[in-house]
Amino acid sequence: MRAVFSVLLSATILTSGAHAAAPTAAASADAALELAKKAIALRSVKGPGNQTPQVAALYKTALVAGGFADADVEIVPVDDTAYLIGTWRGSDPSLKPMVISGHMDVVEAKPADWKRDPFTPVVENGYLYGRGATDMKLDGTIAITALTDLRRSGYKPKRTIVIEFSGDEETAMKTSTLIAERLKDANIVLNVDGGGGVLDEATGKPKYWTWNGAEKTYADFRLTVTNPGGHSSMPRPVNAIVELSKALEKVGAYQFKPELSPLTREALTKAAPFEEPAIGAALKAFVADPTDKAAIATLTANPATIGKIGTTCVPTLVNGGHAENALPQRATANINCRIFPGHKPADIMAELGRVIADPSVTIADVSEGSVANDASPMRPDFITAITRTMGQVYPGVPVFPAMASGASDSMWFRSHHVASYGASPTFIKPSDDFSHGLDERTPIATIEPGIRYYKLLFADLSK
Repeated sequence: MRAVFSVLLSATILTSGAHAAAPTAAASADAALELAKKAIALRSVKGPGNQTPQVAALYKTALVAGGFADADVEIVPVDDTAYLIGTWRGSDPSLKPMVISGHMDVVEAKPADWKRDPFTPVVENGYLYGRGATDMKLDGTIAITALTDLRRSGYKPKRTIVIEFSGDEETAMKTSTLIAERLKDANIVLNVDGGGGVLDEATGKPKYWTWNGAEKTYADFRLTVTNPGGHSSMPRPVNAIVELSKALEKVGAYQFKPELSPLTREALTKAAPFEEPAIGAALKAFVADPTDKAAIATLTANPATIGKIGTTCVPTLVNGGHAENALPQRATANINCRIFPGHKPADIMAELGRVIADPSVTIADVSEGSVANDASPMRPDFITAITRTMGQVYPGVPVFPAMASGASDSMWFRSHHVASYGASPTFIKPSDDFSHGLDERTPIATIEPGIRYYKLLFADLSK
């Protein structure tokens, strides 16, 4: 079945139009790498000198050179940033579009802290170094290259294909919100800023690959305690800092009810064999019985698994008092929560209130750039396409779903009830993953198979 599909798809790509043949695999990989290097050299960081609009212009140039009409690639300025939407119209306008989603901005990087300048791309020892090498300029240029290769080959999509890049995914997500509103009629979203494969630490060979079908909702809650204060030489029975400390101790000790969803049930089951024996056994036991106390104790004690089995809330910031010799008039703390899909932030805030059980402590939702979202459905058409495509590019590599703890643009589409899936083909060793960190890097060997993967997947889901 897979071999037949591969032959038919290849024939379709090569014969369905009169355009020039796509570049060779090596030439395409080189083009994606060069485009990524140019993008990394642009400091697309929020604030003064933000060069995200220049990244958008760079990407538009690549899309137009690859066959898009200039009018079909729109760059929209927003504050100090911008977003891009490129449209490749399908032959059947009655079909809802397939969206390829990514972002152009990156988190701040201080050159003094890096061994190499973060905005001077370097290829060394088989890796591309620079801010955005992993998150996610290389992934973006691989997707652009695959799409333009597909177009040059003469492929004619039946379903319209839209490629979009937000400009502030790492901060306020204003452009992300605007894009999702404009594209809320989409059939499916392939988020190239999610999912991905793991390379074996010892051999460097592909170990397994996951697609991302859900992510936890980000929320910040501010705890506040106020007091008349007074002179520190005259202590009072009630102290704002002490009251806040008691509340934080309760929050720190509290554990939300562990739970499973259809997606995490499959994800944990398939991931168990790749974990160390104790964790793997606990995952299997938890899937069999989500109330298993021993399994829960093992999984909650491990930072890598506690977030996979339920909502987590932790204190991240504390501020109190106004002078060394005065009783505090105000004390505040931030509680950061990563909420399991299916729960609303208001419900979690109410649960925290019951845990604290102190009317002197007020709780307010101060979240920015976030929206509650449920998991995307386990759509057979997507799962079949993604499994088939990975099987052709990386034969024999296990494929299964995952839930992300971090936020991405997928949540804005999911808030409009549009199925969005993280589907990056990038493989990397866990020890090499420095997203948002120092000396960020990605192996360049992942580029060529990534282009092949995207060409097959884009064609499969747009035919």
